[in-house]
Amino acid sequence: MYAVIRTGGKQYTVREGQWLDVEQLHQEPGSTVEIAEVLMVGEGSAMKVGAPYVDGARVVCEVGDLIKGEKLIIFKYKNKTRYRRKTGHRQKYTRLTVKQIVGA
Repeated sequence: MYAVIRTGGKQYTVREGQWLDVEQLHQEPGSTVEIAEVLMVGEGSAMKVGAPYVDGARVVCEVGDLIKGEKLIIFKYKNKTRYRRKTGHRQKYTRLTVKQIVGA
């Protein structure tokens, strides 16, 4: 069984037992999170597509560690004006493990 969920403004295709990194969720590690924004649920060739969400469908995940992504360098530059700005960014992610997909 697989599902397409939306969290943190992004869409992910998930299966049971899979882990994924999503935008930071303010949950304790080891706790469970239910994601109700399920856009599509499928099993084999059968599939249910929501408008916009599938009624009664949810994905149960276990919260793992808080991790940081790659460092990004932001460099702004304007020609002939001596304008240079260099900053960095490192996005925080929460690692989720999909425990169960409940499709209505």
